[in-house]
Amino acid sequence: MIMKTNRRNFLRAAGISLGLPMLESFGASPGQLSPRRMIAINQDLGFIPKLFFPKGAGRNYELSSYLEKIADHRDKFTVFSGLSHPGVDGGHRADKSFLTAAPHPGRASFRNTISLDQLIANEIGHETRFRSFSLSINDSRSLSYTQAGVEIPTIKSASELYKKMFLQGDEKAMRAQVERLKRRGSILDVVMGQSKDLNKRITATDRERIDQYETAVRSLELRLSEAQAWETLPKPKVDVEMPDYPSDKQQFFEMIRMMNDMSRLALQTDSTRVITLFLGSVRTPGVDFGDGRTIGGYHNISHHGKDEAKLKQLAEIEIGQMELLNELLQGLNDVEETNGTLLDNTMVLYGCHMGDANIHNNKNLPVILAGGGFKHGQHLAFNSDNNAPLANLYVSMLENMGIDKSKFASSTGTLTGLS
Repeated sequence: MIMKTNRRNFLRAAGISLGLPMLESFGASPGQLSPRRMIAINQDLGFIPKLFFPKGAGRNYELSSYLEKIADHRDKFTVFSGLSHPGVDGGHRADKSFLTAAPHPGRASFRNTISLDQLIANEIGHETRFRSFSLSINDSRSLSYTQAGVEIPTIKSASELYKKMFLQGDEKAMRAQVERLKRRGSILDVVMGQSKDLNKRITATDRERIDQYETAVRSLELRLSEAQAWETLPKPKVDVEMPDYPSDKQQFFEMIRMMNDMSRLALQTDSTRVITLFLGSVRTPGVDFGDGRTIGGYHNISHHGKDEAKLKQLAEIEIGQMELLNELLQGLNDVEETNGTLLDNTMVLYGCHMGDANIHNNKNLPVILAGGGFKHGQHLAFNSDNNAPLANLYVSMLENMGIDKSKFASSTGTLTGLS
């Protein structure tokens, strides 16, 4: 008889977290499936539409020059056209709504709602040390928002993420952290008591606000409880050195590459199953290609006004972005799991909240979905004038995660044609 042991604890103790399949000796039943994961990436200056969108629809579409850069994975991704979020406008400000679909993000009265990743994290986040990771490049805002619509702060460097995942504090430091978590929990108890007192003598409108506040506090209480439980367990050991994350914002591509690598490690070691990454192109002063070439003023170039010289420079940067996406897909596909590869078990959503950064347009968004076990290899083309809701894709993704949600934000159902 084979003695069963906890796979996660075994991996952490043995220090061999990378690439080991689910084995019966570690508690997996024969045929047990690998967990589902998601990573959502926003490239916030988008792409030149005519170079991104393919010709033709269905499975026999013609790859665009940009999609050629990920052609090796054609059977593992679907490209979409004719998708957007109804009512989401405001040009650059629509980044806040990319994963929430909350309308009119540019208005002073705007209130955000829960993001796709956090809805997933609320369902499965307790199964991993970290409920989710919200990552960004060059100090950009987060893509992740709580149930109360509060922005979740980002991790801004690959080295910071590495430390969080893999560097273990000494026993004294761990005890101190557990005490800090307990104290935060006690403070929340007091706050909740005060809000219950208030509830007895406030208006209906204020009561609704207090209810939203209490929901946010309960969510935080749950996170603190989860963090406390994980704090004393050893972190995974990896034979990968901490990345030397650049301080020069022009090393944009190298920053993305390192964040992509750390994201893959996060999923591979089951540190988390939910990741968002905001690439922060607007805050990138220029792009160093690493071969002696540097193109300055990325944001300025995106407003090319059809100037041929600027369009050529912008295309070079955007081709670099697609090559980095290809590296990420390849890295995920190289990791073998019980059923398929890490890419097969990870949905990779890649897109932008603007259809054309040159004119701050929020329609016909460039969107790719790779991996996750869908039957890919197609171009799903919807009406370019009367777009289908992007949130329909999100409902399909929730279903893929095993989360039963018939509606998310502005959705009208699942996305037609996505297997």
